[in-house]
Amino acid sequence: MALFGWLRPVTYVASKIISPLMQMFFFTFLGTYATGPENAHFYVIGNAVQIAALSGIYGVTMSIGGERWSGTLAYLFGTPANRMMMFFGRAFMHIIDGAIGVVIAFTWGVLLLGLDLSHTNLPALGLTIIVTTISTCGLGLLMGCLSLLTANVGFVNNTVYFLLLIFSGANVDINILPGWMQAISTVLPLTRGIASARALIAGAGILDVLPLLLQELGIGLAYGLIGYFLFKWVEVSAKRRGTLETI
Repeated sequence: MALFGWLRPVTYVASKIISPLMQMFFFTFLGTYATGPENAHFYVIGNAVQIAALSGIYGVTMSIGGERWSGTLAYLFGTPANRMMMFFGRAFMHIIDGAIGVVIAFTWGVLLLGLDLSHTNLPALGLTIIVTTISTCGLGLLMGCLSLLTANVGFVNNTVYFLLLIFSGANVDINILPGWMQAISTVLPLTRGIASARALIAGAGILDVLPLLLQELGIGLAYGLIGYFLFKWVEVSAKRRGTLETI
């Protein structure tokens, strides 16, 4: 309870089941209207994997920023516990939660939107889901540290989440984006995870997508490490200034 702020069961179920369905319906119907029904799988897969960002960004940010909002940041900075384990441990439950959300989204895609998984290496797809969720949680760790520096992190989180809908390739083919947008896409989580999921569902094997998954994992770890060093800087600055609840 101290680390993870669960909503009421009804609200939580709605966020895990109804929200993915609505997002997939909206972008799939919008996309197929513009490009044709034969491209429905493009939007279904992209949005199913992108659902990982809900837990990765919003959930992890709450786990870190909640320490400030609940007034427990001073106790966190005062504990002798290993800082790295304590920091990255904030993402553990959200990795599981995010992966479950992606599985639910894929289930909706199969049952209601006709997604065909008959040629898919399911264990490889499961690994892709886990790696992509870890990657988005790495970005969430960084966003969580920003929540210790600003009171308006909700606006930043919303902006990042919705930009990922475009820059990650979930709803727009990266190849048709301007060069500067493609450059940004290469350093964001989700981009390679979505590409891997599409390749696997098209019939590719684990060895075909392994380089993409390793890069996706590396990007997530890089964001997480940047967040960790920012967290350490916040701790040192807070102790120096004597302002443990705000920086």
